[in-house]
Amino acid sequence: LKNLHFGQAVRTDGPKTHLVKDGTPTMGGALILFAITVSTLLWADLSNRFIWVVLFVTLGYGSIGWIDDYRKVVHHNPKGMSAREKFSWQSVIGLAAAFYLVFALSVPAGGTLTETIAGWVEAGFPLDISSNLHLLIPCFKDEWLTSWISDPQAAKTLGWLVFVLVVVLVVTAVSNGANLTDGLDGLAILPSVMVGGALGIFAYVVGRPDYAGYLIFPYIPGAGELVVI
Repeated sequence: LKNLHFGQAVRTDGPKTHLVKDGTPTMGGALILFAITVSTLLWADLSNRFIWVVLFVTLGYGSIGWIDDYRKVVHHNPKGMSAREKFSWQSVIGLAAAFYLVFALSVPAGGTLTETIAGWVEAGFPLDISSNLHLLIPCFKDEWLTSWISDPQAAKTLGWLVFVLVVVLVVTAVSNGANLTDGLDGLAILPSVMVGGALGIFAYVVGRPDYAGYLIFPYIPGAGELVVI
């Protein structure tokens, strides 16, 4: 990357001591994304519904970062993508992932995702898409929505709406949190390894009925495959 002059343009509104970082190689994220994608395609169970949605979000957000770096490197624009443009695309990707999960978790036994979506359209886009979505709050034993709303139908309706909102908020917040961390010194890989390792442990635990039951975690079939990513 140094030989190709893929250097980071330092923002002028930061500390003057950061100016020495001008020209630091960038686009290392593209190398990380390549490694993740190849490893996942080689060793993950590609029939798993969670693998594709996580890979989609990863590559989608990676594309945003690549465009941002491209503008900085090629167009020598230290600011890259505007905050509004970046957040808009992040929200679109988050919404797509959230709606996919809503329907993927609503597929009946023996059914397919396409049939589930087609049935929802034919039924006139009902709001009670799924009863299989639960918002669990740490240290509370009951599903939060069900316990706070007396009407089960209203809980199901609000459940998927809140689910979509939470998914969008989480993926955009995590992405921007990592981006701000990286902006401090260009070294976001250590917190990424720590957070990724913790999420891998959680995915493995909730993907096993014995461990999940023993630790009083929700059991999510197929979640353990995310350890590959």
